[in-house]
Amino acid sequence: HETALASPETVDLGGRCVLPAFTDAHVHFPTWSLNQRQVKLEGCASIAEALARIETAEKAPGRWLRGYGWRSGDWSPSVEPTKEALDEVTGETPAIFFSKDYHSAWLNSAALAAADGDLEVPGGVVERDERGEPTGVLREEAAWTFRERHVHTSQDEWVEATRLGVKLANARGVAAVHDKDGWLGAPGIFQRLHAEGNLSLRVWGSIPHELLDDAAALSLTGGLGDEFLRIGYLKCFMDGTLGSQTALLTDGTGVEITSREEVEEIVRRGAERGWPVAVHAIGDQANRNVLDALEASRDVWQPKGLRHRIEHAQCLTPEDVPRFAELGVACSVQFSHAPSDRDLAERFWPDRVDGAYRFRSLLDSGAVVANGSDAPVEELDPLAGIAAGVLRTIDERPAWHAEEAVTAEQALVATCVTPAWLSGDERKRGRLLPGMLADLVVLDRDPLAVEPEELRELQVVATMVGGRWVHNPPPWD
Repeated sequence: HETALASPETVDLGGRCVLPAFTDAHVHFPTWSLNQRQVKLEGCASIAEALARIETAEKAPGRWLRGYGWRSGDWSPSVEPTKEALDEVTGETPAIFFSKDYHSAWLNSAALAAADGDLEVPGGVVERDERGEPTGVLREEAAWTFRERHVHTSQDEWVEATRLGVKLANARGVAAVHDKDGWLGAPGIFQRLHAEGNLSLRVWGSIPHELLDDAAALSLTGGLGDEFLRIGYLKCFMDGTLGSQTALLTDGTGVEITSREEVEEIVRRGAERGWPVAVHAIGDQANRNVLDALEASRDVWQPKGLRHRIEHAQCLTPEDVPRFAELGVACSVQFSHAPSDRDLAERFWPDRVDGAYRFRSLLDSGAVVANGSDAPVEELDPLAGIAAGVLRTIDERPAWHAEEAVTAEQALVATCVTPAWLSGDERKRGRLLPGMLADLVVLDRDPLAVEPEELRELQVVATMVGGRWVHNPPPWD
């Protein structure tokens, strides 16, 4: 550090605060970018409100009507979505709307017709009525497979949407993302942006574990790429989600997408080829199964120093909380999920809420905790996520399980510093030190000096990535 040469440029912050730029450690970036153009159903208090938004959306002949964000658990009166309700406002236009957690899809009759009855897939759920007919709701693998087979988005559409998404992320102080959209070809989308000079985010990308053999055939290992685009880890799913009631719980309920034995095999095969694994696990049984698999296979991966991670870790039994630190497995969590999910957790996990979203307990146990948004499930907004972690509320209600709130400093470390360690960049970025990459965010105030309630009011002034201003360069008023 002592030999690093200072830049000739001097910037007067005018009393503002500079921090290492934010990293979103869990985001479906192209999906979130594309969703900025789709019908948004977040915050709908009833199915009638959701249908009203859909009815006013622009519909074009021959094109799918798409949207996201509904959560039937929030609707009053309580009702589940159906194709008949959707048909009334969409007519013959094929329509698909993903739920807030992205694990359920609501389709109309025109959309279902595209599958010609072929809806069932392993690990999927097709909701059916008393006559055995599809209701219009598909969950887990059934929803994702339907989209992959029938709802097509051109590469040009993906690139155009992601180009705008990069600019929006930069405006929110984000310099790096850990992307989860490898299954839809995100590396190729980012590669096109990189080639045209429009990738002002550092991407730590994933590929589905099913593609491990293909990567091995090309002798590829985790970390392929350059400073802006690297493919670093394998992604797999253990279970579903809270909102879709498909999280795998110790009482035997939920959907098991990958078994304990299967994930152990994935970890072992990945380790042999130098790939760490990121495993989606929501329910307490799903998390236990992943931890058991990682413990059983640590003879293979620990000597190689692979940095495995469990994504979400939302519901944990008391005995499993300390196991993350003991095994050296990182928790890739989303601080915003706790206050956002509080009502659903109280409703669906009444006997488990004490073990849900235990961010402070994980930190106190010595676990490595990184923070992301899970966008588009929550909005890609690091400052909002930091405030949610500290306040444990996103509305006027008191903090939900305030004992699990994190400090502002812990939230900032989880958002600025720890993600750089997960991608093996701790000696390059994530701190304000001479010689490190100049990935910086300028805020209007110091988040460590304001009252906790003021965290919601913080504003991003400017963002720098690699020494280049990518949002609102100085001078500032």
